[in-house]
Amino acid sequence: MINRIIVTAFLFASAAPALAQAAAPAQGPQPLSKATFMQKIDSAFVAVDSNKDGFADRAELEAAETKGLAARKQTLLKEREAAFRKMDADKNGTLTLQEFNAIASAQALPKADVAPLLSKMDTNKDGKISLAENRGPAMAQFDRADTNKDGTLSVDEERAAARAKR
Repeated sequence: MINRIIVTAFLFASAAPALAQAAAPAQGPQPLSKATFMQKIDSAFVAVDSNKDGFADRAELEAAETKGLAARKQTLLKEREAAFRKMDADKNGTLTLQEFNAIASAQALPKADVAPLLSKMDTNKDGKISLAENRGPAMAQFDRADTNKDGTLSVDEERAAARAKR
């Protein structure tokens, strides 16, 4: 039963690009009934079952996957071409470093949000981080890693601390 669900989900995923193209653009998230979902699954299966024998064999699955990958590749190439044309400001078919960097330069930097850092590090809640507050977490980590408490991290202690982080 589980294998059937996995195969059905795979079939649906393989045919999803074709279904998405055929469907009208949605106006935001819409409810999906079980019957509609089953219709979509069945349509995807029928699209994969090229010889219409009611089964999807290895060759049909591979063909469907290859077709889906080819469609995604074409979409990616079109998107890259559109991005290139947008960056090619003088429309000469080549990009200068200035044209290439213009998109990134035109974008505003996100606003810095230090509230989480202040909340974590400002232990006395005075709105600033002192040198001692800055040292606190790192020194606590050092002390935990210094298992023999000799004030020096040996290579073995560093490795053990690194393994413990995983």
